[in-house]
Amino acid sequence: MEKKQLDKNKCHKKLRRLVGRALTDFDMLSEGDKVMVCLSGGKDSYTLLDLLLSFAEHAPINFDIVAVNLDQKQPGFPTEVLPQYLTQKGVEFQVLEEDTYSVVKQLTPAGKTTCPICSRLRRGILYSHAKKIGASKIALGHHLDDVVETLFLNMFYGGRMKAMPAKLRSDDGHHVVIRPLFYCREVLIEQWSQYAQYPIIPCNLCGSQENLKRQVIKEMLQSWDHLQPGRVENIARSIGHVTPSHLADPSLFDFKGLQQSTSLLRSIDVLEVV
Repeated sequence: MEKKQLDKNKCHKKLRRLVGRALTDFDMLSEGDKVMVCLSGGKDSYTLLDLLLSFAEHAPINFDIVAVNLDQKQPGFPTEVLPQYLTQKGVEFQVLEEDTYSVVKQLTPAGKTTCPICSRLRRGILYSHAKKIGASKIALGHHLDDVVETLFLNMFYGGRMKAMPAKLRSDDGHHVVIRPLFYCREVLIEQWSQYAQYPIIPCNLCGSQENLKRQVIKEMLQSWDHLQPGRVENIARSIGHVTPSHLADPSLFDFKGLQQSTSLLRSIDVLEVV
């Protein structure tokens, strides 16, 4: 029993250190922020909420937290789980009811994944609500594995080198999205969720689909974890250490304007004269 408690404390301490590092590195929180934590009922968002509540209690700045769940009217969704959990935790929360499930099913062609339409609808609803309640930050539960998976999804299927940023301003400029779990591996979050015994709610809309491209990438990363531990972390670190002059995007580096330095040319002229 003592060992289990020790392991639990160690797990939480590591998560807290990684989240603290992300909050600091990307200056995610400011004095007086109202943070809307998007809570889906999965292990990631539960962990996100727990860690932010911990920092709200001990951080040198003051910020408020409101948990928001979007009830998308998926069949069998247990509507009582999150309200009961959040009430017991003493957390301010709001549940939004929007039947995006029917819309997604109607608009998604047969054999296609529901994720693109579902994510756009969900994002629009959450952004609108954040503006309505005056939230200065929107916190999402994406972790390091999500970031690397997104990088490879964009590379393999979109021909773009693009991942998930730790901090993002929406296109309309009205919202700042933060991902405090940016440095956390999914396996660590899974371990903590077992210790915490969260009432997990599975996603019956996208989680049950077969042959998802993201699942293929996830399995690839899992095989790398087995064959070469540390590779996924190195890939994640590379996202923050980019050298534009060694890539091929003219909008990031002036390749056309790249010429020999004038000092080198003068040296060559002198050598030719001699």
